[in-house]
Amino acid sequence: MHVFGTLKFWMGATHFLTKTQPRVQTEMSLHVLAYNLRRIISLYGTEGEMSALRGAAA
Repeated sequence: MHVFGTLKFWMGATHFLTKTQPRVQTEMSLHVLAYNLRRIISLYGTEGEMSALRGAAA
């Protein structure tokens, strides 16, 4: 499935639960972060993700 299709599916028909642009930006950022984390886990597994996060923090 396409990235935007996946995000739209997760968000549902109402799209954003918040109002005002700063809050909508925050909500969208959280959706994108969740998508990216799920993608990393599916590609590398949880051990690979944790080692990548430890390497990024150093």
